Amino acid sequence: MNIAELQKILQESGVVGAGGAGFPTYGKLTDKADTILMNCAECEPLLKLHRQLLEKHAYEIMKMFHEIAQTVGANEAIIGIKKSYVQTVNALQAHIGEFPGMRIHLLDEVYPMGDEVVLIYEATGRVVRPGGLPIEQGVAVFNVETVYNAYRAVEKQKPVTDKYISVVGEVSKPVTVRVPLGCTLDEVVAQAGNVTIKDPIYFVGGPMMGRIGSGSEPVTKTTNAILVLPQDHIIVMKKRRTSSIDLKRAASICCQCNTCTDLCPRNNLGHPIDPARFMRAASNADFRDLNPYLDAAFCSSCGVCEMYSCPQSLAPRSLLADMKVGLRKNGVKPPQGVQPKPVKESREYRKVPEERLMARLALTKYDKEAPIDEELVGVPKVKILLSQHIGAPAQPVVKAGDKVTRGQMIAQPANGLSVGIHASICGTVTEVTDRYIAITA
Repeated sequence: MNIAELQKILQESGVVGAGGAGFPTYGKLTDKADTILMNCAECEPLLKLHRQLLEKHAYEIMKMFHEIAQTVGANEAIIGIKKSYVQTVNALQAHIGEFPGMRIHLLDEVYPMGDEVVLIYEATGRVVRPGGLPIEQGVAVFNVETVYNAYRAVEKQKPVTDKYISVVGEVSKPVTVRVPLGCTLDEVVAQAGNVTIKDPIYFVGGPMMGRIGSGSEPVTKTTNAILVLPQDHIIVMKKRRTSSIDLKRAASICCQCNTCTDLCPRNNLGHPIDPARFMRAASNADFRDLNPYLDAAFCSSCGVCEMYSCPQSLAPRSLLADMKVGLRKNGVKPPQGVQPKPVKESREYRKVPEERLMARLALTKYDKEAPIDEELVGVPKVKILLSQHIGAPAQPVVKAGDKVTRGQMIAQPANGLSVGIHASICGTVTEVTDRYIAITA
């Protein structure tokens, strides 16, 4: 199979990054990649689905990963996985000899090891430039579930119609479930037994980079986890703060300790992002030097500065995120051609232990087994979004009243960067808008 053939299958099958922003996977396939890297670092605390999926389907996922390497002509295929995932590592080692050019790279239990820039450095020693793409260093990074979806598309001719999601927190039976795209978060949480608190908050994604969601919102191709939390949990309280007050708090109590910068993963890799300089400038409305503001574009929003580093519980990450939005809205592009400084020697001593991070965020009690259940959950209706990926939304090819079967394409890739969208249940199309397609079983 050549690159164009594999690209066509993945685009039409709707395969996108299942662990982050949803970048269409076909767009990562290029003969410029001499190394491909599979991310099984479970970047966020409490997430379990990638190690579970890789343990259960090790051979299938490794086979597809090897095929991707052969297709793009990569010299090496690296599986980055935390050394604490012993059972999954054992499952990989049982098959690694069958795939020449593939190796396992064991990672420490630190955050944010799943950040692809950090992972690339750990596994290859290469530093992606600020604002650059991994492919500039000859590397393409794929998520575990993404590779599994590629396997199902290539080997089984099955498009992406469902999603694996871990449900943890204030539930009686934490679990990782397989659900149809377009079902509601409420329907996902119901698979984890009883909710053990009143008025729960659904925190969608990981505790560090996630967001507060509503029970009625639909599952997408990038929904990884739902943390069921009480209203007064520290993570919820931090997420609900307002930027105007955060800025005033920074002006009044920031002690200029520089810890936010000292522990910044990207800063330690030589990137110019400097949360401490930004906080000093922004809280004092100091515009004599614009670099602290412009360099906000290089922040990865990992949250270490805000959720772990700051002894005053200030919000550098949130304020940097607001700055990035403001820069984009005003047409200010990130600084171009910036080269990283040498990696700091102190980096090895400034990694954030995940165990300590969970303790600081009051998450330790939620770190429980969440066994994977691969039986597809049945639902009466779905609302499937047309934009579940970076790039142009898919274009509907069905209308209200049409009968559809699970796996049938209901929206085709648009011009430019785009992928197909498929029915996740059998039924009747009840509504088609420019945002979604609704189907009733």
